[in-house]
Amino acid sequence: MTSALTEQTLGSLACQIPGATRVFRQYKLDFCCGGNTRLLDAAAHRDLDAQLIASELAALSSETEAQATWREAPASELIDHILDRYHERHREQFPELIRLATRVEHVHGNKPDCPLGLAEHLWTMQQELESHMLKEEQILFPMIRRGLRVPEGQGPIAVMRFEHEQHGAALDRLAALTDDITPPANACNTWRALYRGLEALRDDLMQHIHLENNILFVKASQ
Repeated sequence: MTSALTEQTLGSLACQIPGATRVFRQYKLDFCCGGNTRLLDAAAHRDLDAQLIASELAALSSETEAQATWREAPASELIDHILDRYHERHREQFPELIRLATRVEHVHGNKPDCPLGLAEHLWTMQQELESHMLKEEQILFPMIRRGLRVPEGQGPIAVMRFEHEQHGAALDRLAALTDDITPPANACNTWRALYRGLEALRDDLMQHIHLENNILFVKASQ
């Protein structure tokens, strides 16, 4: 079974196996923007053991076989979940993260491991993500709810997928600024709270993109 799993794409596995996304995040495998990559290839790119990862996924699959997945839910129900769980959550996350990043840079800016430029980067991410979410809320999601016709929907979906790739690049930049969101040993409580929030943001945004790229947009295109 594990060999068969290594031949499947990250996006497909994330859809089929509840909990797979947690495993992928642990190994830093991009299942959202890189969802079309086979597990075998993604693991090789990061010099990881694909069979070991597949074994963890197989264990998850057997434990959660009876659980429903979002792939089986109506598109409108998935849209409601995305709006409530991710769009609203992102709008709550950024102001506090920007405030904390600004504080850390102001107080610890003279330290070599201070994430200088982080507050500005988070502000840019906030603006780009807000624009993206508004396009979904005002244009694409209503189209899908009405029963998207494939030709008319391909343009908006292609734009959203492209912007998802940009969000993925922004997460890469976030990791570069923060030593992969790892606080230094002498980090103060504010610094540690900031990085805990950044970790949650990264997890949420990757799961958000996964649900859209690998499930919602596929449903809408069928």
